[in-house]
Amino acid sequence: MTTKIAISLPDALVEQARRAVAEGRADSVSAYVAAALAERGRRDSLVDVLSRMSAELGPPTDDDVAWAVATLDALDQ
Repeated sequence: MTTKIAISLPDALVEQARRAVAEGRADSVSAYVAAALAERGRRDSLVDVLSRMSAELGPPTDDDVAWAVATLDALDQ
């Protein structure tokens, strides 16, 4: 199900969305905005998880950070 709503956006963001559609990176402006909102939701969820982990386990150590960086670097290859 979808719900139609009206929103106001800065002109630059509207142009960005229209450009993405014109370049084939999005099916429509609505699809572009929906994808952006979904990504924001995932990030907010991740921040919440990381905050709870930090509260429970303490901040990551230097070794933890080094492992995470190495792992993410390996994913990019």
